[in-house]
Amino acid sequence: MQSASTRQLALLTASSAALLLGWDFSRLDLPLAHWFGSADGFALREHWLLANLLHDGGRRLAWALTLGLSLAVWWPVGALRRLSFNQRLQLAVTTLATALAVSTLKSFSGTSCPWDLAEFGGVARYASHWRYWLQPDGGSGRCFPAGHASAGFAFVGGYFVFRHDAPALARRWLAAALAAGLLLGLGQQARGAHFMSHTLWTGWVCWSLAWSLDAAWTWAGRGVTTGNIEPIP
Repeated sequence: MQSASTRQLALLTASSAALLLGWDFSRLDLPLAHWFGSADGFALREHWLLANLLHDGGRRLAWALTLGLSLAVWWPVGALRRLSFNQRLQLAVTTLATALAVSTLKSFSGTSCPWDLAEFGGVARYASHWRYWLQPDGGSGRCFPAGHASAGFAFVGGYFVFRHDAPALARRWLAAALAAGLLLGLGQQARGAHFMSHTLWTGWVCWSLAWSLDAAWTWAGRGVTTGNIEPIP
């Protein structure tokens, strides 16, 4: 992937979206949710490993890492020393922007969490999160996409920052971000807080936004270099 062209990245991103839409239409979310939940709810909802370590601990760690990336814009450490000031700024901004984008989308969603559904002891009815984007499903809503998974997926921007100068590191960074997002998403799935599609769409949103910001950052940087854009004083 380190040498992937724009066309290849576009094909990968579009194919991923098509697969996710296929997942939505297959209604696989419900069978997977039933692995962990029943009419009595989700037995693992308050399990210490999922609720305290993965949820609360994962969120705190993500914010600590984001703060570290922000401080590293001026005081880089480790592999971040390989990056220019502009690249470090891009990494910090992308991480914050992707997390904020997922949170904003979630705040407008009418989709409720699995533990809110009637078949799991709640009051909401199951419906596609696309159909009920602005129309409530009878529950509390605001559960799509998966906000907690973005604590891992938000860091995918590091792939775009490192891919040209340190491709091996870029691959490892991407793998770590994807693994973290999936782990956090699976934890929330087991608790009944999200469907798997919520987690997968969060990953897609973070990837797409990170790629878009990389393209915009590159364009702006070239404009400054050529003198077409006045640098900010």
